[in-house]
Amino acid sequence: RMASPALLMRVVASAYSAAEKAATIVRNVMAAGDLGIVEKTGANDLQTKADRLVQMSICASLARKFPKVTIIGEEELSTDEVTEELIEDGHCEEILKKTCPAQYTGIKEEELVIWVDPLDGTKEYTEGLLDHVTVLIGIAYGGKAIAGVINQPYYNYEAGAGAVLGRTIWGVLGIGAFGFQLTEAPAGKHIVVTTRSHSSALVNDCISALNPDSVIRVGGAGNKIIQLIEGKASAYVFASPGCKKWDTCAPEAILHAVGGKITDIHGNPFQYNKEVKHMNSAGVLAALRNYDYYASRIPDSVKQSLVP
Repeated sequence: RMASPALLMRVVASAYSAAEKAATIVRNVMAAGDLGIVEKTGANDLQTKADRLVQMSICASLARKFPKVTIIGEEELSTDEVTEELIEDGHCEEILKKTCPAQYTGIKEEELVIWVDPLDGTKEYTEGLLDHVTVLIGIAYGGKAIAGVINQPYYNYEAGAGAVLGRTIWGVLGIGAFGFQLTEAPAGKHIVVTTRSHSSALVNDCISALNPDSVIRVGGAGNKIIQLIEGKASAYVFASPGCKKWDTCAPEAILHAVGGKITDIHGNPFQYNKEVKHMNSAGVLAALRNYDYYASRIPDSVKQSLVP
């Protein structure tokens, strides 16, 4: 008889199904036409009915299966309103067939922290820029992002009738990342992807200093990492404190699983233990390849402005 799959693989397999359920919720809320938009701290910090329902769905589904895991979601919500139809108890069989890396086989539930961004790119969602939207479930152990799931509910949405809508990307350090075609950005081109709705003088000064061939402005941290792993951009640079741990945990695991690197603007790795502050206050710097090239060109003035 085969040994039962390691806890980590069961968590990732369940997170995969929870993310697919989340995508259905996101699409249904949009299709129903009432987004239920609430401003949290201002016009660029929004919450919709989809953010609320998805977070309840993911957190309750995973908590039911893995009761001792710490789950931290972006939205402050009570869990009493979770209805049975929000619960996903399936898992991805394909993931359970993969061998868990040896260093993760002994993990206990209470050692895992799951960071959930129910809808990354909420502003873009409300504006109809649907390909920017992702659902992020990051899994951390020992303060480090070790596995992640990114779902794009509207992947392919411009491909017309009959196209399969949505996709789920997943990865585990030591196994790799799946659900997309890994592609490197054009050699010798410096294409920087950065924020669309949180620009500032500092953000722009930092990008200018890199002297890029082009700059892509898109919403969502998940979406930006996808630009890197699919070769549409060579670096993700955000010289501002707006990003949070639930924005970077899942994308970091996937980027690292394929040999990329993400840090703050100073080059410090992100910490994901449950006591950590939620804000990535020293910005974000990431690349699939040639991370050092970009890191070496971040101006000292920018570094001094962003305190970890």
